[in-house]
Amino acid sequence: MVEKILFVDDEPSVLDGIRRMLHREFEMDTAIGAEEGLAAIFDHGPYAVVISDMRMPGLNGAQFLAHVRQISPETVKMLLTGYTDLSAAIDAVNEGNIFRFLTKPCEKEVLTNAIQEGLVQYRLVTAERNLLENTLIGSIKVLTDVLSATSPEAFGRSRRIVRYVNHVVKKYDLTAPWRFEAAAMLSQLGCVTLDPELIQEAYVGEPLSAEDQARFAAHPKVARDLLCHIPRMEAIAWMVSQQLVETIPEIPAEVPATSAESVALGARILKLAVAFDNLRMRGLSDALAIGQLRGRHREFEQKLIEALADIAPEGSQMELRKVPVAKLCTGMILQQNVLTNVGTLMVPYGNEITPALRIKLMNFARAGSIDDEVMALVPV
Repeated sequence: MVEKILFVDDEPSVLDGIRRMLHREFEMDTAIGAEEGLAAIFDHGPYAVVISDMRMPGLNGAQFLAHVRQISPETVKMLLTGYTDLSAAIDAVNEGNIFRFLTKPCEKEVLTNAIQEGLVQYRLVTAERNLLENTLIGSIKVLTDVLSATSPEAFGRSRRIVRYVNHVVKKYDLTAPWRFEAAAMLSQLGCVTLDPELIQEAYVGEPLSAEDQARFAAHPKVARDLLCHIPRMEAIAWMVSQQLVETIPEIPAEVPATSAESVALGARILKLAVAFDNLRMRGLSDALAIGQLRGRHREFEQKLIEALADIAPEGSQMELRKVPVAKLCTGMILQQNVLTNVGTLMVPYGNEITPALRIKLMNFARAGSIDDEVMALVPV
């Protein structure tokens, strides 16, 4: 991706001069004033570096860059100032909003060097984020593969919950959306400590003893305790722990969430997705399940329910086929219970094929312990 620079000034002649001076060195856009600058970031961003004049009508440069910080935290921000603006510029730097400030008039060499250093800073920040996210995503994949092999019923539910959560999250402008998908995928991780029979009975709403109900209700906190030991997973672990609570509390101080509001929203979306899956597992259609959720207005926000209401039926872009176990592929969805030759449930209906589950089924099929063909939904 090309690293782009944005210059913002209320004087078109100044912007024309900057374009002539730097267009050969950098991929750059210009914007006249703060309002046009914010529009450029929304429409054409992200920008690696944003450089703003200090004195502009409406929002001044420091105020404009404070908005940039909220919209695009990784963008490197610089301020162009006159000598009379130095006090305000120093305050902005001290508050941590600005990477560097430059005095006007600014010579080409000084401006070019500052932009180059800003690009280096941007690369460091984005490289750290990419490394962190890739490491976490790798850890999440290992955990979900373990879940799919040891508790296919729990994995199948987590896959459905991911679909519901992603559908709702796409309708909101949330930072780091991968966190919400991760919370959904890991929402059933605590079920690895439960008996398969108990998991299946709880999911379909069969009556449980008080002891079994307490064990099942504890699985979100079991998952939280497993996840909170992974660095930077605290917010995800907290979202997972709230999926069955009656009222979601404020985020505790020990959860280092830079955007507490979005994390709390993620917990509410996850809770709604789990409740929706509960109703679907008990035989209700999508429409009837949404109707029941609308009546539970004390538990769920109506805007979240309506965001979920238009989700497409599962398998709407797939076709049903009988597939040899040896030809199962990741992403196919089982449309039957897979039973062993002695009638033991091995993998329940509705589970998505993962690499780990595919290997497990192939091993059992080679041993003659299960049929060598299964019914599955296959992507068209």
